[in-house]
Amino acid sequence: MEDEKRLALSLAAGLTAEGYAVDVVHDGLEGLHRAAEGVHDLVVLDIMLPGMNGYRVCAALRAAGHDVPILMLTAKDGEYDEAEGLDTGADDYLTKPFSYVVLVARVKALLRRRGRAGGSPVLAVGDLRVDTAARRVFCGEDEATLTAKEFAVLEQLATRAGEVVGKPDILEHVWDFAYEGDPNIVEVYISSLRRKLGAARIQTVRGAGYRLVAAS
Repeated sequence: MEDEKRLALSLAAGLTAEGYAVDVVHDGLEGLHRAAEGVHDLVVLDIMLPGMNGYRVCAALRAAGHDVPILMLTAKDGEYDEAEGLDTGADDYLTKPFSYVVLVARVKALLRRRGRAGGSPVLAVGDLRVDTAARRVFCGEDEATLTAKEFAVLEQLATRAGEVVGKPDILEHVWDFAYEGDPNIVEVYISSLRRKLGAARIQTVRGAGYRLVAAS
């Protein structure tokens, strides 16, 4: 199973570089428990897992009513495995070996599809528009150029516009549950966003977090 672990860690590193927060587990039961918490936007699920295989994890999530998009990875080839994976409720599948570029394209497609199903992928706060599918940001007619992490922080604020979003929430969704660096990294990104988008758009609520508002 060492090959699978290496693959998982390598995919996680690549997706993190794309701006996603990634949690990695190497056991089916633990994966089911983590996915059932309902805080993830997408699950990439290897069929070959110890403890509980990917088919059973997927079937258990669907039986419990979780509609998170699931991308299955399988080392087997053939229509039977594809059919079995999709029958258990997976949204898409990839047969190993696969191209990393293809995996990222499938991930983005599934997230776009979920965005359309759950409402518009464009979050508007006053004249600020955050296009979560195209990962572009506009202030009025002008486009703001953000890094992947800046976009991810802004997306968390825009999803809950008008509400106070705590620093721990931002850390968990933008970095990951195991982040052990300086939590003040969030302040660095908030400062950068204020510089690029205008300071008035992001309010600090002392002791509680940050709130995205329409610029006055």
